[in-house]
Amino acid sequence: MIFGRSKPTSSAIERARIEEAVPPGMRIAGAWSWRILVIAGVVALLIFLIMELRVIVIPLMVSILVSALLVPFSHFLQRHGWPKWLAIVTALVATIAVITGLVWLIIWQVRAGLPELQAQSLEAWDEFKQFLLDSPLHLTDAQISQYGMQLWETVQRDSAVWISGAASIGSSAGHLIAGLFLVIFASIIILIDGKGIWAWIVRIFPRRARAAVDGSGRAGWGTLTEFVKVQIFVAAIDAVGIGLGAAILQLPLVIPIAVAVFLGSFVPIVGAVLTGALAVFVALVFKDVVIAIIMLAIVLLVQQVESHILQPLIMGNAVKVHPLAVVFAVAGGGYLAGIPGALFAVPVVATLNTMISYIARGRWRADASPGLPAIVKARRGSSPAASSPASESVFDD
Repeated sequence: MIFGRSKPTSSAIERARIEEAVPPGMRIAGAWSWRILVIAGVVALLIFLIMELRVIVIPLMVSILVSALLVPFSHFLQRHGWPKWLAIVTALVATIAVITGLVWLIIWQVRAGLPELQAQSLEAWDEFKQFLLDSPLHLTDAQISQYGMQLWETVQRDSAVWISGAASIGSSAGHLIAGLFLVIFASIIILIDGKGIWAWIVRIFPRRARAAVDGSGRAGWGTLTEFVKVQIFVAAIDAVGIGLGAAILQLPLVIPIAVAVFLGSFVPIVGAVLTGALAVFVALVFKDVVIAIIMLAIVLLVQQVESHILQPLIMGNAVKVHPLAVVFAVAGGGYLAGIPGALFAVPVVATLNTMISYIARGRWRADASPGLPAIVKARRGSSPAASSPASESVFDD
């Protein structure tokens, strides 16, 4: 018929029969499968680009973490009458002074105790070899040397990923210096114009999505800020606990041990354990097995307090990520990007978790006002998403 509905073609009928032959559950599974594959492909491409651009990405990530710590401090000074420029300069100078002081303290302590540490290490190794020679194992000196070489090769092989990750910021001193300047420059820009940067990012998205992007970003920034503050507090407790135990046992290099524990604690769960093993090693080398066992007990006690008291009560509220997810995030980040990956894994997962939860719950519909253009005009007034969790964020002046 000319004016009637045209008859379906044979190919259309065949496709309809095929569709009817496929069970509904299979059609739903297929629809989910190709969408999941697309998402996985995008994520894989994103990870590949991050790995290729790690010389830029790592300093940027460090600057974001630094800014998450300094923005609240800068706002605190501004609320107490400090000019904005003076508050920013004070925050940056104080941070650089603290980091420089810690590095100088470690170098000074290690240089002072390094000769004795080398001598004691050789003496401890000789005593351990003699113990193995006299043991019921009946090992020879050649066998002990061979096993020692195999152990050292294993350590070198397994640590290659971590060492390469630590050096992934740059393959030379020039790259390291450039990365340091990138961190400082990006931190200054975020402190000065974080609101404008975020407004520009929001403008990239379609108008209908801007409220969700703005609200989720603010919520994620609030989580990141809380994570940094809480992680510093937890790291300080770990450092004080293990350092105090080392001082009571009269171990050398107490300050480097405490600082190493403090820095290592920024890699949740794994970092403090590895740096605590350094204290046990020093106790074994400079003292004896009994003191080393006591030091091990102190390290385990501090870790138990952190895991069962501090993590659930303090870190749990800030991160809202299950400890099992934390462990797998650290392991995956360390495998993909070495030490930087392990360091950034938990804050990235925690921030993404908050942002996705915020969007999924539809909170942005309640937080957003009808005037969506105001979201991208951050310089002209307060943002309509000011009621989001990040009450004191980089997005506000």
